[in-house]
Amino acid sequence: MKRLVSLLLALSLVLALTACGQKDTAPDTTQTDDPQTEQAEPVELIVFAAASMKETMTQIVEMYKSVAPEVTVTYNFDSSGTLLKQIKEGADCDLFISAAPTQMNALDGSLIGDTEKNPDGLDLIVTDSRVNLLENKVTLAVPEGNPKGIESFDQLAELLKGGDVMLAIGNSDVPVGQYTLKIFNYYGIDETAVVDKLTYGNNVKEVTSQVSEGAVDCGIIYATDACSAGLTVVDSATAEMCGQVIYPAAVLKGDKEDAARAFLAYLQTDAAMTVFESVGFSPAI
Repeated sequence: MKRLVSLLLALSLVLALTACGQKDTAPDTTQTDDPQTEQAEPVELIVFAAASMKETMTQIVEMYKSVAPEVTVTYNFDSSGTLLKQIKEGADCDLFISAAPTQMNALDGSLIGDTEKNPDGLDLIVTDSRVNLLENKVTLAVPEGNPKGIESFDQLAELLKGGDVMLAIGNSDVPVGQYTLKIFNYYGIDETAVVDKLTYGNNVKEVTSQVSEGAVDCGIIYATDACSAGLTVVDSATAEMCGQVIYPAAVLKGDKEDAARAFLAYLQTDAAMTVFESVGFSPAI
């Protein structure tokens, strides 16, 4: 009997030691706080961009998904003047890209006190995020077949003065229209004197559509829009005629500044620039 009890005690001890050994060597399945294993929080970026960027920005956002899959980009494309108005009225916007410095200046707090550039004294952008992102060209485009045989801005000026052409241009509150008025001034053309030979668009896409549809003899649009629409460009305006066509970009103040900065940085990469350059944009100098 004593021998049986001793064996049972010995067996119990061996089983206890085995259990302890297994516990000590078992893998630790406790979750760690390694940030590399954590998924990034999803974020929605609202980007206001000039209408002339629609095709390129739509392509780039698909590329960006492989870099930052947690980011959803929602675009608002329109004339820079309309986008500025919406921002001033309180629309949600995390990143703004305009087709001219004028609209960006109106939101730049570093220009408060300059009533010409920032008339309302607004301080809505993160000033140190502002960059000149792209440069475009103002061009003279014609519909298929070029029925009027228009070859240059010089010829257009003469035809306008003679009342022998129908021209599509942008409204005066949008950049492409403002560049057009500078071209008119260069040639000594009074807009009011030729207004019956002009049709207007609320943004450059509307002007481009009028040319594509053959509703006018020609139109003044950006090189990028002519390229995207497959239109023939017969002439390009020089800097002397209308200045440089610079597209500034800036992050707006808010709770998504880091994500907006990251996307803006991506827009300046070689991969994004290749897309921009494929339709006629070039990096701003």
